[in-house]
Amino acid sequence: MEVSVFEGKNLEELIENSLNELNLTEKDVIINSEEVKAGLLKKSSYKVNIYKLTDIANYVKDYLKNIISLMGIEITLESKIRDEQIYIKMYSENNSLLIGKEGKNLSSLTLIVKQMLNTKYNIAPHLVLDVENYKEHKEKRIERLAKQIARDVAKTKLDVKLDNMNSYERRIVHNILSNNKYVYTISEGEEPNRHVIVKYKNDEKIENAE
Repeated sequence: MEVSVFEGKNLEELIENSLNELNLTEKDVIINSEEVKAGLLKKSSYKVNIYKLTDIANYVKDYLKNIISLMGIEITLESKIRDEQIYIKMYSENNSLLIGKEGKNLSSLTLIVKQMLNTKYNIAPHLVLDVENYKEHKEKRIERLAKQIARDVAKTKLDVKLDNMNSYERRIVHNILSNNKYVYTISEGEEPNRHVIVKYKNDEKIENAE
C-alpha cells in the first residue's frame, strides 16, 4: 500500500505542511506519527506516515478478494468513503456463508482485516464491511428498536438493558438516541458481554459511553 513519509522538527507544522504538499485534508487520510530519537546534543524529530483513505480501501478490497478466494468464493466489491469512514460492500453467489449465523462470519472477517492493518501498518481506520445490504438492514432494525425502547423508557421512567452488542451496534444505539430529550444511553459490561442501557433523563446532561 502506498504511503507518503515526511520528517520534521515540529509535529503540528510537519502534518500541516505534509497535507498541503499532498493537497489533502486530515479527513482524507490516516496519519501515523512517531518520534525519532536523536543523540545527546541533538533534538528529536518526528516522522509521519500518511495513508489516503482511498488507497486503504483499494488495499482492503484486494486483501478481501485474496482471502475469500481461498474459500472458493468469487466476490465483487464496491467501496465508498463517507464521514471519514471506509465502507466496503461485497457481493457473491454465497452471501449466507460470508454473513454467517447472526453475522458472525462477517464480524470475524472485519476483525481479521482490522488486525491486519493494525499489525502491518499500525493504522486503525474506521472500516465497515457489508455483504450486499445485510448490515444496512440490520442498522435500520437496531435504530427502530432503539427508538421504540426510548419511547417506552420516556413513558415508564424505567431503565431498559438491551441484549449484548458489539461496539459497532452499540454505537448505532448511542448515535440514534444522542439528541433524545427524555433518555440517554450508557454501555456496561466487558466484551463480549457489553451492552447498552437506555436510561431516563432527569434534566441532567450525560455523555454517551461507547
